[in-house]
Amino acid sequence: MTTEIGPAPTTDDDGSGDRLDRGVLLVAGVVVLGAIMSILDITVVSVAQPTFQSEFDASPAAAAWTMTGYTLALATVIPLSGWAADRFGTKRLYMLAVLLFAAGSALCAAATSVEMLTAFRVLQGLGGGMLMPVGMTIMTRAAGPDRVGRVMAVLGVPMLLGPIFGPIIGGWLIDVASWHWIFLINVPIGLGALLYAAKVLPKDEVAPSESFDFLGMVLLSPGLALFLFGVSSIPGEGTIWASRVLVSAAVGLVLIVLFVLRFYARKLEHPLIDLHLFRNPRLTVAVVAMALFAIAFFGASLLFPQYFLLTRNETTLSAGLLLAPQGIGAMLTMPAAGILTDRIGPGKIVLGGIAVIVIGMGMFTQVGVSASDVAASGDSFAAGSPSYLYLIAALFVMGLGMGCTMMPIMTAALQTLQDHEIARASTLMNITQQVAASIGTALFSVLLTNGFNDSDATTPTGVISDMTESFAFCFVVGTILVAACLVPAWFLPRSKPAKELDPAAVTA
Repeated sequence: MTTEIGPAPTTDDDGSGDRLDRGVLLVAGVVVLGAIMSILDITVVSVAQPTFQSEFDASPAAAAWTMTGYTLALATVIPLSGWAADRFGTKRLYMLAVLLFAAGSALCAAATSVEMLTAFRVLQGLGGGMLMPVGMTIMTRAAGPDRVGRVMAVLGVPMLLGPIFGPIIGGWLIDVASWHWIFLINVPIGLGALLYAAKVLPKDEVAPSESFDFLGMVLLSPGLALFLFGVSSIPGEGTIWASRVLVSAAVGLVLIVLFVLRFYARKLEHPLIDLHLFRNPRLTVAVVAMALFAIAFFGASLLFPQYFLLTRNETTLSAGLLLAPQGIGAMLTMPAAGILTDRIGPGKIVLGGIAVIVIGMGMFTQVGVSASDVAASGDSFAAGSPSYLYLIAALFVMGLGMGCTMMPIMTAALQTLQDHEIARASTLMNITQQVAASIGTALFSVLLTNGFNDSDATTPTGVISDMTESFAFCFVVGTILVAACLVPAWFLPRSKPAKELDPAAVTA
């Protein structure tokens, strides 16, 4: 029987669901604060790459390590989150994660070299890597299985809006103040989150006797870090055949495979990641759906700002503002999607959301223009280019679909789990999302770069034409990948799960 932590739910007027009461909303506020810090930070730092190069007289490769180091720290610490949450308690671990992130932010602002900045970004990543899986565990336990969809919708706001508004905030802070403030802004937010968490989160009740799977950690954490390092090196190397890519990714993959083989060869009492969770068919389908969606969505998300920057000659701030309709669309549908997911199951919601995203992204496949159109217009905003109104409408449509997709998939994974499984399942979903997002980013970066490199144009009009055609091709690939998500989404549950679930039935 599922254990519910937090205030007792109240029944809606129609008796069909449970409202999020004040206690759960207060807990959600704590988690959302942490999520805002960690997710915004990733996109804000991406905007600051040229600034780091000029401030520290660093090469693009050296400046890129300020992002890569953070990602590798995330990959290293995420697998530990499930065990640590069970061993030390979610409140203590969450507060430690916030403290590490805020301290890392303050140190980043004080960095005097790109090497120091990279080292402090790693410290940030150690805290940031724990914030999302532990936060998901806290919210799921607080709300109970009947309200997972609604609390996931709350957590989904920073997850979806961070990549959209991060460039806006980062560009604005760098323009009006200095690069230091993209880190300093996290300090007061972190202090507020610490005080908020200390007051609101329920006291930890743990039995500190669970053993630590040290060998599993030695295999999985470095394995994920090396694999992601290899994958994230693909855009810079321009090919998957570079030794830096192949060696890192291959060694990482071998370590991950060894972790899996060891898990099934030995009956571990407390494994770092419990792969027996895959015996739950709903969780398995949700993991597959999340992986495909993260590859398509996070990968294609790279294209939208680049399109406005490179072919429309927009500033970073303007490009960020042009992406705002995507966030507005997501905010409109996400609350309703959360309520409906709790009442009728995630299957129908996710299918509808993916179909809407396919329509919106399909509209972007029309951005390609011919050299004659560019020449006729005398500007990169060619006569054959879609209007800004058309592009904004496409982004808004995609946003409507986004609000119905990612968090309902998360809900499908967590809705049928027992209390003791939630921390490990949250960790598993975050690992899946992180790996898939890195693969998607690398895939679309290579596709776009290769498209640019294949151009043999010698005139400005020809270059612009080839660039827009490369973007159009990438959007076609993105549309196909999003459409492929309909396959696993078809198998997501289309009814509300039973309130009580026999653990033996789930893992049989």
